[in-house]
Amino acid sequence: MTTTTAESPTHDASDLLDSEDAEALENHASVLTGWRHGPTWTYLIMLLSSIAALIVSFVLSAETLQIARHPQELLGCDVNKVLSCSTVAESWQAELIHFGGLSYPNAFFGIAAESVFITIAVLGITRIAVPRWFAICTWLGGLAALAYSYWLFSQSMFVINALCPWCLGLMFATTIQFMVLSHATVTVQGIPMSSGLRSYYRLRYDLMVDVVWILALITLILVKDGAAIFA
Repeated sequence: MTTTTAESPTHDASDLLDSEDAEALENHASVLTGWRHGPTWTYLIMLLSSIAALIVSFVLSAETLQIARHPQELLGCDVNKVLSCSTVAESWQAELIHFGGLSYPNAFFGIAAESVFITIAVLGITRIAVPRWFAICTWLGGLAALAYSYWLFSQSMFVINALCPWCLGLMFATTIQFMVLSHATVTVQGIPMSSGLRSYYRLRYDLMVDVVWILALITLILVKDGAAIFA
């Protein structure tokens, strides 16, 4: 008597390796190549914009101390009623955080935040790998800094009705910082795994959007207060 046994499907170890290799190739393909999408260029621009924002934060902190010591003196950037650092610095929006009966100028927090972004940019330039959660938190931190900067800008434009040149510089530096951080998060960190975002940067649509973004901010300032600024 002869017996036959049904053959059950088996998975060879090579099949598992092929699956893992395919997944690794897919993840690698999600990160764009080329100097403009590499860590050196993207994080270098982030470093420069963060350094500029840090310098401006130091200047604003020094001016806050100057106002506290000599409240009757004008600051060097008090040009007219519209371009007036003193008017902005003396508003409640300039010291949003209160703790223990004391108020803290926003510029002090700018120094702390930009120091962190500078450190992150240096890590990126040196190609030190960071966990996925760290990269996501970094982008969220950049988004929070941008939102806070734009809130202060809107308050200055439409509520205080005065512009601080240093504050404008900080706002533009924070904007560029966020643009480049977003670029690096997608092209260097590969977060998120989206073919649409990869195409957005590969086809250089980001350059067009960034230019329009900056020009829109400048146009808003000129339309709202241009006549008074150059009066």
